[in-house]
Amino acid sequence: MTLTADELYRRGLDHTNEGRNGAARRALAAAAARCDDADLRARIAGTLAYVVDRTGDPDAARRLCLDALDDARVSAHTAAIVRGQLGVLALHHGAVDEAITWLDRAIHDIGDDPEHRASMLMNRSVAHMQERRLVAARADLERAAGDYARTDRAVDAAMAEHNRGYVALLEGDLVQALARMARARRAFEQSPVNSAIGDLDRAEVLRDAGLTTEAESILERVAGVFGAHRMRQARAEAEVSLARSILTHSPGRAARVARAAARRFAALGSESWTARADAVRLRALLAGAGIDRTGAPVPAAGRPPAAAEVEATAAMLDRHGLRADAAALRLAQALSVARRGSALPRPPRVHASAPLEVRLLAHEVAAARSAQAGRDAAARRVAARGLAVLEASRRAFGSLDLQTSIAMQGAGLLGAGLAAALRSGRPDVVFAWSERARHMSQQVVPLRPPPDPRLAAELAQLRQLRAENPAGDWLEDPRAAALRDRARERQWESVGAAGVQARIGLPRARAMLADGESLLSYVFDGVRLVALTVDRERTRIVELDWTRVRPALTGLRADLDMSASVQAGPLAGVVGRALQDRLARLSALLVDPVLAQPDPARVVITVPGVLTGVPWTMLPAMRGRVLTLAPSISRWAALRAEADTRPAPRRAAFVVGPRVARGDEEARVAASAWAGATVATGDDATVDRVAGLAGVVEVLHLAAHGRHAVDNPLFSGLELADGALFGYDIDRIPRVPDVVVLSACEGGRSSVRWGEEAIGMTRAWLHAGSACVVAAPVVVADDIACELLAGVHEGLAAGLAPAVALADATAKTGHVAPFLCHGAGF
Repeated sequence: MTLTADELYRRGLDHTNEGRNGAARRALAAAAARCDDADLRARIAGTLAYVVDRTGDPDAARRLCLDALDDARVSAHTAAIVRGQLGVLALHHGAVDEAITWLDRAIHDIGDDPEHRASMLMNRSVAHMQERRLVAARADLERAAGDYARTDRAVDAAMAEHNRGYVALLEGDLVQALARMARARRAFEQSPVNSAIGDLDRAEVLRDAGLTTEAESILERVAGVFGAHRMRQARAEAEVSLARSILTHSPGRAARVARAAARRFAALGSESWTARADAVRLRALLAGAGIDRTGAPVPAAGRPPAAAEVEATAAMLDRHGLRADAAALRLAQALSVARRGSALPRPPRVHASAPLEVRLLAHEVAAARSAQAGRDAAARRVAARGLAVLEASRRAFGSLDLQTSIAMQGAGLLGAGLAAALRSGRPDVVFAWSERARHMSQQVVPLRPPPDPRLAAELAQLRQLRAENPAGDWLEDPRAAALRDRARERQWESVGAAGVQARIGLPRARAMLADGESLLSYVFDGVRLVALTVDRERTRIVELDWTRVRPALTGLRADLDMSASVQAGPLAGVVGRALQDRLARLSALLVDPVLAQPDPARVVITVPGVLTGVPWTMLPAMRGRVLTLAPSISRWAALRAEADTRPAPRRAAFVVGPRVARGDEEARVAASAWAGATVATGDDATVDRVAGLAGVVEVLHLAAHGRHAVDNPLFSGLELADGALFGYDIDRIPRVPDVVVLSACEGGRSSVRWGEEAIGMTRAWLHAGSACVVAAPVVVADDIACELLAGVHEGLAAGLAPAVALADATAKTGHVAPFLCHGAGF
């Protein structure tokens, strides 16, 4: 059967909407060949122009539309449709002002035609977003949603909802952004191209939330989808977004990705997008050498570009209305000049409506200018103001994911403030900035969410998938990835903020200490590592040798795991001596120079991310002391004040997961210290059982194998009878115990996020409201865990503070293990 021109046109439209560009082009070409109606021919030309532009020939696409408008037989209504298409073409290539001009006229001329007007409104909303006219963008999207509802176009309505999520992203509301995008996403699942378009924006949300590894994985996949569909413009746009994300931690790779994208844009004749890609490349080159999130050195991406090249690219961005991109590039240039110690030109003024990233960068440049002029106090004030802006943007979010993301966006300002604080040599200033770094993501007190059966069901499905694929890459399964995304989105939306906990100053911190107690805060600014010690009588700042500490940390985890695994045989002595040598070196470097005389019996420690995983209780100079590793001194002080009003624990529960050697014995012996303790083993040791027990006891002991997920730490898990207890499960528990004991390999392990942030199962329990978590970051021999933790429970049941109970049990059993009290151990 021979199809008519109109039928072929409809088929071509369907192919276009589904991203099948080759099929669309063939159908539209055949429709044009059979068409003798001027209006239909013009509409065919407009749709074909979209496909031609998407596959890499923007000049030909524009000619198709202009030629259609030159036909005097074309009606005013059809001309409006073609003008709308010219607006789309201009928008694709960054000519925002031209795009708005075409679209304004098209929307005016189209009249009450919801089918075509909706698309025009959608495209104009995107133009408004690029100009950061967010109120106008939202208004266009709401009108478009109404038109789509009238014409029963579910997929297009979903795209409007998705774009409303993108407006929320630009406004800084990551929760609303992800929620709207999630609702829209289900309508895109049948189209790989539409799914990729949605995922491109969703990756930006994840990047801003600090989940860069996942964001970059999505962007690489999205670029591949666009490439497979010969969508060169879209592929290059995905590569620019990828380069922007990589810029935060790997400038060399960011420069390479951005350079490739710029070449694609140049070949397409897209001047504005070429400038955007070049700006990211130049910012990568300007970043210079630095350190990554673990404190390891990162080489420079290359020689810094000439000032003339930077200014030429910034001027090009300005000409295309991309003022935020231009400002970011000029600020990056100013920061690079300051870091090289050269004369610093006056940076550009940044409007209060600029994106958060640009405003933070402006504060960082201002701090650098002050530091370069020798005005460190001014540098600290400017950095503090910038961080206050960032903190205010996150105070409405109770989610642990979103709270820990704050360190990524504030890394530059934190580094500037910490460096200026260390140069001051003043203990009160160093303490204040140490607390700012530690407490920034601790200050929001989460509001416990209401029961969410759907979230519970999704986490249960994830448990099943994890059990089916016990390898570390289980989250790469498409089913698991989809469930992970939905669970995380629901958790972000459901966990609100109950309030904000203020930081305390040095006088208040000192007043919290009793005789024989000391605070020990390690401070790292990316170059210098110092220790600040505080007791009731005095404070000291001690410079430590980071160049010697860092190599001593390398291989520490492997030595600890090996020592726990090799307890007997000819290698046991060799392994044990290697570990003891490393611990002695770390003790000599980190502790020996620090502790004052008389030696404190109790020590509260806070650490930057580079020292996460140090087994402080095993360091020779710390043995015999009562230790607690606090997320911040401010948080420790608040928890300690609460503990003074809390009655001694009376109820304890023990849960033993599968395949834990001596697990039943460990629980039975430890439970004997308590009157009426509950013990759940075998099939009774389920996730729901843990949640139920957590709400009625003061002490919860989990003897279960753990597995840490480095890139998704809140999907780390403790193995129970029905699968893993995830970090996200902890947020579902209405009330958590005061003390949690994790007797599990990797139960206390954390991933370092952006220098100061360590996140894992321990942090999840503390975030949910537990006062103290006893855990180890590495494997602990079953015999040692069984005997040592039984002694800990004797102390807890007798009313001892957790850290005191751990120290007493260590002394009585003689077992020196990496268990440590996190939070308020005393």
